[in-house]
Amino acid sequence: MIKLIKMNLSKILLLVLLTFNLSCAQIAENELFVAHWNIENLFDTVDDSKTSDEEFLSTGKKEWTNERLERKLYNLARVIRSMNDNNGPDLLGICESEHEYLLDSLAKSFLSDKNYKAVSPESPDFRGIDNGIIYNTDKLSLLSVKGYETKFSDNYNTRLILLGTFLLNKTDTIYFFVNHWPSRRGGQQESEPRRIEVAKTHKSIVDSLFKNNPKSKIIIVGDFNDEPTNLSVTEILGATPFLCDSTDTKLFSEDSETKLFNTSYKAWSDEFGSYFYQDHFNMLDQIIISKDLLVGSDIRYECNSFEVYKPDFMITRTGKFKGAPFPTYGGNRYLGGYSDHFPVIVKFKLIEKKYD
Repeated sequence: MIKLIKMNLSKILLLVLLTFNLSCAQIAENELFVAHWNIENLFDTVDDSKTSDEEFLSTGKKEWTNERLERKLYNLARVIRSMNDNNGPDLLGICESEHEYLLDSLAKSFLSDKNYKAVSPESPDFRGIDNGIIYNTDKLSLLSVKGYETKFSDNYNTRLILLGTFLLNKTDTIYFFVNHWPSRRGGQQESEPRRIEVAKTHKSIVDSLFKNNPKSKIIIVGDFNDEPTNLSVTEILGATPFLCDSTDTKLFSEDSETKLFNTSYKAWSDEFGSYFYQDHFNMLDQIIISKDLLVGSDIRYECNSFEVYKPDFMITRTGKFKGAPFPTYGGNRYLGGYSDHFPVIVKFKLIEKKYD
């Protein structure tokens, strides 16, 4: 009798779990969940003679070992897996990974239950850190990947602007850009000209897409090292601060010159941020979308779904940095955390096509 009760309870539990998973899958099928994350220096433990990665060796300042790398990958996977009600993101932009095979390892070894693939072309950055993309192959097919370099007069090198072109559910083309603009080292104003140059490069790429198709579905993510109202983002790239309850309908008209909208503006104006610096949160990580993703008939941004994603387990609990992301390092001191940036996320509703 006891065995029978246990068997029935097991069957009930299995049925509940299956029902829950099917429910999650149905929700996920009607949405596109997009995220971006600066993962803070994901390096391997091998010296690359072409880059300055010496601090991330076992003999370097960070005393970087295989054990610490494994812990880093485990921590990253924990955060990624927890997104989207534990379904994980469909499309994830990554900053600060040294090589594509590290993201491959993250996807295949630490997120093996997800149908993820990764791409991350090598960049000319002097430290060797690259931008990358992890994507859900159940929903997205990679059509092409390309990196765009910004040329500076003083031969300064920075990360490539990464463009992944995807086919969503075998019907809609999505242009997904990942950025990591030059840092604010030396001061925000002093370093701004470099970010402006990258913004100009990006603008020319986006303009060429719109010239080919004014209704191009474009998602731009990244660590811009500038905030939503800085010159590089608003004036040069042309990303308009966007509020969902905006009554300015002229912005969305066909003859409007406004083509890009910054979904992170409201959270920034509400004093949220993705990066903590000098006792203040900055919204350096942003998600910018094209007009068709606001007013189109196939895929539509879920109003106010932009969020700085900060699960409890990756928040610093005490001390001077209470409330900030729990990082891998504090200076050269190993802490064993996740990243010095919080991820940012948005959702898009996939609108079912009706045929007569």
